[in-house]
Amino acid sequence: MNKKELDNLLAKIQPLKTEIAKKIIGQEAVIDQILVALLAGGHALLEGVPGLAKTLMIRTLSEGLDLNFKRIQFTPDLMPSDIVGTEILQSDKQTNIRAFKFMKGPIFSNIILADEINRTPPKTQAALLEAMQEKSVTYAGQTYPLDKPFFILATQNPIEQAGTFPLPEAQLDRFMLYIKVAYPTVQEEIDILEATTGQKQADVQAVMSESDILALQKLVREVSISKDLIAYVSRLVRATRPQDSPASIIKEWVDWGAGPRAGQALILSAKANALLQQRYAVTLEDIQQMAFPVLRHRIVLNFRAEAENKEADEIIKALLKEVKVNAIKL
Repeated sequence: MNKKELDNLLAKIQPLKTEIAKKIIGQEAVIDQILVALLAGGHALLEGVPGLAKTLMIRTLSEGLDLNFKRIQFTPDLMPSDIVGTEILQSDKQTNIRAFKFMKGPIFSNIILADEINRTPPKTQAALLEAMQEKSVTYAGQTYPLDKPFFILATQNPIEQAGTFPLPEAQLDRFMLYIKVAYPTVQEEIDILEATTGQKQADVQAVMSESDILALQKLVREVSISKDLIAYVSRLVRATRPQDSPASIIKEWVDWGAGPRAGQALILSAKANALLQQRYAVTLEDIQQMAFPVLRHRIVLNFRAEAENKEADEIIKALLKEVKVNAIKL
């Protein structure tokens, strides 16, 4: 890819953000993190109280991308076959021979909105595991590849406990980023009320194609990162594990730390974050900025931490101060 093609490709990112902003007011940091996950080829889990436009945000993103989009509403009675598909008995009109045919479920799409993912039991949640990791689905011994690009955006509500099933750690680890959606500012809320209670409806145009996304995902892996920064990522991830950590805060508050997948996610998301800002090399700031959405769901706090209302972000913030960066040549 020559420089002109590269510049034209990167130039499509800002128009995509502009299209999203037609319907989504504020939440720039959340949108950037969603785009980071998309460019890095990972999945994202969005958590926020009801009414913060999590679902609208994902649907608007799909409108700005020329990709297939499916929404799966997760409910307590949802079955795995409702996600991956099922076999049905069909008769051939010419031969009258009856045979089973696999009917693909909604998982066979480019962008999947797993809405309120924690409202379905673990058995159904597990139906996503192979799709998220292997980008394929196996049914009755037959493996079916999923479309590319493949991107799952899941939402969950942190405050409703009735009828919810917490995601197992193995499921959480499949999400590259755990994104927290906060309340809007005063002015943003006024703008939202004004924009959504009138007759005018925003029309979002598709500005990025399937080939653009695949090219950007390939480009992310070509963004450079120094060996010193890779070593820093390794030290940071290992420091989340109580048995390896030099940080007293980890030994005091954490039961289990992040695995190697966290290091992979941190490097790839840092690369995507750099590319999103039109840079072709990862900086220390990229890593420290992405440490929160990458690590917050991969650190399991102990009972004492929960009893004292400690949060993973608080632990990560302290850890970033504890793990020294003076060995890094910048």
